Amino acid sequence: MSYLKKIFKSKKKVVEYTQNDWLRELDWANVYHDSIRGRPYLEDLPLNVGRWAGNYAFFYVLNRIMHDYKPKKIIEFGLGESTKFVASCIEGLKYECDYLIIEQNEDWKSIFEANNKLLANSNILHCPLISSTINGFNVNSYKDLKSKINYNADFYIIDGPFGSDRFSRYDIYYLAEELDAKSEFIILIDDCQRVGEQDTFNALQNLFKQKKINYYVAEYGGVKTFKLLVSSKYRYSTTF
Repeated sequence: MSYLKKIFKSKKKVVEYTQNDWLRELDWANVYHDSIRGRPYLEDLPLNVGRWAGNYAFFYVLNRIMHDYKPKKIIEFGLGESTKFVASCIEGLKYECDYLIIEQNEDWKSIFEANNKLLANSNILHCPLISSTINGFNVNSYKDLKSKINYNADFYIIDGPFGSDRFSRYDIYYLAEELDAKSEFIILIDDCQRVGEQDTFNALQNLFKQKKINYYVAEYGGVKTFKLLVSSKYRYSTTF
């Protein structure tokens, strides 16, 4: 067989990963494992990498962001492996952080809380999944999200809700509307190998151009791709 192939099926499309994608993923796995050496709170952390969770590139960059910048306010869309990772970093680094996780599924929220330790300043907010219309497309959204968040974060991790064919995970756009030229932020959007997440990433760039916010971008990929969109303070995260 000349190449390895992995196929993810959705209602309308098939994504194929080539041998080069898998080789990049293996390279990122080595880079990631090197990056957590000497950090027992990460070395000993049971972590399921890939599939619905982030890939090795994702967790490597997440590790660098947490340790290099120690963000004080974090908002995450989607409860799971990255939540465990971020919480372990905050606890291991012993610094204060307000950590808000948005989750669409009440049952999964209960299971996670029963099996994982929550930090003192962390909170899991249940926002049910609804269907909204963005630029003429049906999009999965969190119900009443914007009305429940009245502050800006340093770090936004976007890996929920369930993806949409177009303008996927668009709720981050409404939070980004509150940013201005003085804001300092990191926005990480997972699954940018898909058209829907690319739509949202492009919409954010257009928004920041309109608001005259200086920003920097980067793309990291293996078998999945994620993108960073950051302010000047965090521009070196695009070189990780």
